[in-house]
Amino acid sequence: MLAELFAQQIEAHSALRVERRVNLGGTFICHQALISGKIDLYPDTQEPPSPNPEGLTRCRSNRITDVSRVQQEYRGRFNVEVMPPLGFNNTFAMVIRGDDAENFICGKFPTSGNTLRNGARDSATNSWSARTGIAAGRGLWSSLCRRPKILDLGLLYRALADHQVDLVAGNSTDGSDHALGMVVLEDDRHYFPPYEAVPLVRRATLDQHPEVGAALGALAGKISEEEMRRMNYAVDGEHRDPADVAREFRIAKWF
Repeated sequence: MLAELFAQQIEAHSALRVERRVNLGGTFICHQALISGKIDLYPDTQEPPSPNPEGLTRCRSNRITDVSRVQQEYRGRFNVEVMPPLGFNNTFAMVIRGDDAENFICGKFPTSGNTLRNGARDSATNSWSARTGIAAGRGLWSSLCRRPKILDLGLLYRALADHQVDLVAGNSTDGSDHALGMVVLEDDRHYFPPYEAVPLVRRATLDQHPEVGAALGALAGKISEEEMRRMNYAVDGEHRDPADVAREFRIAKWF
């Protein structure tokens, strides 16, 4: 969805034509393609690397991200520019079936196994979640379920809907959960850190085509979580063409 939005934004504000290469794989593959020059840009999420308040920037969504430090690291190590955040947080989300919501106290994260009325449950996450936030939170994960499974991101919600698992670790802007009538548990203790969505662009591309930076910069802070979720739902739940969804969003926003 973001790849199409970026492409349309660049084409609308320059004489360039953008080649779309979607479904390349995970972050590792995209990152390698970026630094090797096989692609020029892609969207990613960045976790604040430290609680140091110096150099912090505040997005329209009122979340704080240490963007300056991440920018310096990417410039120095990869010759890649981390553009300003788009405005939404794509953090982890614990998702259950709507008819199971009563098993969780007040629809929030349980803090121990006894907060599940029906006892231990089966759960699933994707491989990236397992390596990062979920893996780091073994205490929470083990208190929620008995047999964690790792599934492809595209299979998570279908496994939940088909009762193959009872809880999944998805993302806060997923559209599939709404399409299938799922419930996102409230992270009232802020267990998971924010992951601000940002465009990553090769410095060589920006130097050669500064209009690319200007076009993408216009998106900074302009996409809310709810707007991103609605766009994802339009594609995942309503099976609409991402190009049409991106075009409607840009027209509504006057980009």
